Formats: sequence, C-alpha cells, structure tokens
Amino acid sequence: MLDISTLLEEIKAAPYVESSIRTPHCGVVQFNEELQPGSKLVGPHGNWREKPGTVLATIDRERCMKNVNALEKGELVSINAGLSGQFVEAGTEIMRVRHFLSREEVLQIILKQALYLFNAPEKAKYYFVPAVDVKVKNTGPKSVSVHDGMELFIISRMKREMPLRYSGPDGVIYAVYFSVNQNLDPGMPLIGVCPPSQVGQIEEVSMRVQTEWPED
Repeated sequence: MLDISTLLEEIKAAPYVESSIRTPHCGVVQFNEELQPGSKLVGPHGNWREKPGTVLATIDRERCMKNVNALEKGELVSINAGLSGQFVEAGTEIMRVRHFLSREEVLQIILKQALYLFNAPEKAKYYFVPAVDVKVKNTGPKSVSVHDGMELFIISRMKREMPLRYSGPDGVIYAVYFSVNQNLDPGMPLIGVCPPSQVGQIEEVSMRVQTEWPED
C-alpha cells in the first residue's frame, strides 16, 4: 500500500518541477535583458488566460520576430547566456525554469499515485453509462462503487458507440479525469479508483494539503 503521508513529505522537500525552455524554431536568439537567475516569471493570465506570460527571449527568423513566453508562473533557474545573438536550431535549450506546485497540483500528484487509474484504451470520447452518470451528477463520483467487469462507460468514436467494461480492483470512484465531449488519447486516465479502506486516509491527506500548503 502506498504511504501517502511519506509521499507528501517528499513533495514538500522539493515542492517544484523544473522544465527546459527550448526554441520553437531556428533563428537568432536575444534574451530579455531584465531577466537573470532568480527572476520571478508570470504565466498566461487574465480571465481567459489571454494575456501572455513573461517574455523570456525573442527569436529573429528571417526578420520575423517571435517572442518566447513563460508558460507557467515560476522562477528563472538558468540562462544559456552564451547563445545570446547566436543562430540556433529548433529545440535548443535556452533556459531552465522552476514552477512551484500549487495545492491542486500537489493533490493531483498524490491522487495519481495513490489511486488505481483506469485508462482510455483508444482515442475517443467517453461517457458514463446512463445509470452511473445520473448517480455521479446527483451524489458525486464517490457514491459509485465499481467492480471488475462492470459495464461503466460508453465509447463514442466516428459516429459509433460501444460499451466499455471496467477492469481493475474493486473500490469507489474517487476522481474523474474526463469531461463531456472531450477527446481523450489512448492511455489518458478516465477515473481513479480507491479501495474503501483507504478513502479516509486520502481524505485526511487532502485536508492536510489544503491547510498546510502555501499559496502565493
């Protein structure tokens, strides 16, 4: 059984993810001179995230300038300063940034490791069967118990529909990872299932994340 409390402490010890910023296409790179390691970055924002994030660099491709913007809120870790003013190929790493995890992101990391994930077998849209759909909408997914072989979903693809049976351990649906009319790729999670004996532990850790995790 996964030790959820230990997992939470491990995340607290390194509460961030680092990612590489790479050039989307070839061209001459110029860095934003206002930035240096440690600079705070802003991701897309606004009511509809219509405002782009911090400009990290510009790329001149045959006199066509294109900004490279931060995709998430975070902190600049390093800049490959030696590339300033140089022609680079597409996919060249120019910076590294650190994104500090939000409460919701921490909770999702824990859930995806603690729960049994039942994944989409093919690219398609997915729906709960009517009886389950009504129960989820009226009383929430945790009111639905599942067992191996249970007819649980409808797969909709290219104007055809077919049933999909759940395969996995018995439990309750703790998390739902798809929405109506959403096209899922193969391997994307549909639901997360929790053994009844572990629901209380997950609820306790969820409460700890909500109360203990700092938010800027």
